[in-house]
Amino acid sequence: MTADLFVNALVAGMLLGGFYAAVTVGISIAFGILDIVNIAHPGFVILGSYIAYMMNARFGIDPIVAGILALPVFYLLGAAIYQIYYHSFEKRGPEALRGLAFFFGLLFITEVTLILAFGVDYRYVQAAYIDRTVNLRLVHLPLRMLVPCLFSLLMLALLQLYLTRTFTGRAIMAVAQDQLALRLMAADPVRIKRIAFGISIATAAMAGAFLIIIQPVEPSVGREYIGRVFAICVLGGLGSLPGTLIGAMLLGVVESFTATFYGPSWAPAVSFGLLLATLAFRPAGLLGR
Repeated sequence: MTADLFVNALVAGMLLGGFYAAVTVGISIAFGILDIVNIAHPGFVILGSYIAYMMNARFGIDPIVAGILALPVFYLLGAAIYQIYYHSFEKRGPEALRGLAFFFGLLFITEVTLILAFGVDYRYVQAAYIDRTVNLRLVHLPLRMLVPCLFSLLMLALLQLYLTRTFTGRAIMAVAQDQLALRLMAADPVRIKRIAFGISIATAAMAGAFLIIIQPVEPSVGREYIGRVFAICVLGGLGSLPGTLIGAMLLGVVESFTATFYGPSWAPAVSFGLLLATLAFRPAGLLGR
């Protein structure tokens, strides 16, 4: 094992982990805080990719700028979906299986709609930095990985500040623990959950923009990330954004080393192996409480 191969595999894994964190943060909010198993989240990520593709192809807008412009639309979409979910399932009592079927149906509808609209061909975007690489002695930093990773870290930092420094953010963190106490603090739990779920879907707009910078996409690509995002969510600790980042970095590094030294066909099995090991030895996750 040469030093440059080891260092580049490590750096590539960290950059990949930054992207994984952006994909997972929405699941961490929905599943870890709101107890909503939104299995359709990767489908919304792909939807974000196609919106970034359309804005880039028609107007020449940078994919990340397109993701930022799509944030309000995705937030409103998430709020509307939660309203339907609340009145159809949550309000009637715990119906986990029916709720899971609801989100599986959303995933299926999203994929079929994208296939009908765009076909099954791969789509990609154009940006000046996508094909460029920064070389720092032994380390090679492809900008198509570095730029999404840096913006992902910025997004997670802003979300963490929002959840810990604002009244609504603290209410989101508290809504899963004691809704009665939340009502006594003049906060409506349903409204707080609607805001939180809207935020979780809004993050998919940015994650989708990052994804189409990293690789071309087609409507079913999102299925590849379902296992990874839930593994990261459990590994880091449900509802913990710092834990999500640590879990994503760990998975990215392990996958990078696996792909580099044992072949890329083994990489997908790593996420499920980490998930099983975490459930066996530390069910609460690395930073779970």
